[in-house]
Amino acid sequence: MPERLRVGIAGVPRGVTFVPSFAAIAQTEVVALCDLDREALQRAGAESGVSLLFADYEQMLERAQPDLVVVATPMPLHVPQSVAALERGLHVLCEVPAATDLEQCWRLVQALRASRGSYMMAENYCYTRESVLVRAMARAGVFGDVYYGEGAYIHELKALHEMTPWRRFWQVGLDGNTYPTHSLGPLLQWTGTRVTTVACMGSGHHYRDSQGRPYGAQDTTTTLCALASGGMLTLRLDLVSERPANGSHYALQGTKGAYLSPRRDEEEPLVWLLGRSPEAESWQELWDYESEFLPQPWRQPSEEARRAGHGGGDYYEVREFVDAVLRGARPPIDVFDALDFTVPGLVSRESLRLGGIPVPVPDFRGIERFPEDLPAMLRDSAILRVSPPGPALG
Repeated sequence: MPERLRVGIAGVPRGVTFVPSFAAIAQTEVVALCDLDREALQRAGAESGVSLLFADYEQMLERAQPDLVVVATPMPLHVPQSVAALERGLHVLCEVPAATDLEQCWRLVQALRASRGSYMMAENYCYTRESVLVRAMARAGVFGDVYYGEGAYIHELKALHEMTPWRRFWQVGLDGNTYPTHSLGPLLQWTGTRVTTVACMGSGHHYRDSQGRPYGAQDTTTTLCALASGGMLTLRLDLVSERPANGSHYALQGTKGAYLSPRRDEEEPLVWLLGRSPEAESWQELWDYESEFLPQPWRQPSEEARRAGHGGGDYYEVREFVDAVLRGARPPIDVFDALDFTVPGLVSRESLRLGGIPVPVPDFRGIERFPEDLPAMLRDSAILRVSPPGPALG
């Protein structure tokens, strides 16, 4: 292991937001940035102080010789670029979601199995202060047997989708829950299980883009998820409806208590716990349990953590991955976690296409032959391989 891990980042401006976190870690150094947009690349290099700039990803891997790569490029490139790095024995921190079809999921697992590198998905919603506290409380058992949860990502982004053709196809051009990980990531960490079956339905089409074209995605989709533990989750995705955003709505229900996230900025997260909450019919603030359950590093985050963004979450996400790499340990969100967060969204597209019927969610831990080991109804499905209508959308 080198004294300092050399880091290459693909995709700006999103990727450059990782620079402060790596800069705060003595064992890492960002040595290169990569992006097809040369103007944005030059600007990011000047702002971050990184001098090695590449418009070609393969050239960055060869010439900059990084030990660790951040993949922050458009969704369909996540697997190809992660695989290219893993084949070179590099460590990969990849943005969400992990993959855009089932064949990509298989390629990613196979590449990691053959690599000396490691892989983590950068699902930063698992690293908010609120999410970390709820996770600690759930694992301590204060909610009892957790059997139900809700997650919603509601964020009107029609103008952004028109500015970026890849988003227009991959996020609102395909039906179903095309962006599930912000909702599923925290929920699956809190429940400690995985999704086995999904059933998805939509609300219809009520919006058109500036050229009068309907969106391929329905305005709102709701996905019911059956859990291996016997419980269930409800997911909502909406990227086009006219309304204020709520990108992090959650609810959790167990046999001994419940949690509700804020719906507006001025609200506080709430919990009710059997035998703990002072009033039987009244909610209390989640933060009343901060001193008892919040992990120690989060109680007084360092100045480096606070500077990195998202209340310290961006720093701890990177810090935990770097620590795992240095120890040769399993990353906090490894490839199978990443697919647990991603694949239910892929399968929701097939369920919606089939009229909302339940569709099984494959577990890639047990798949040795592809596609033979997939559930029968997925072997020739529309989500097996997905190709955009033109090269500009990739």
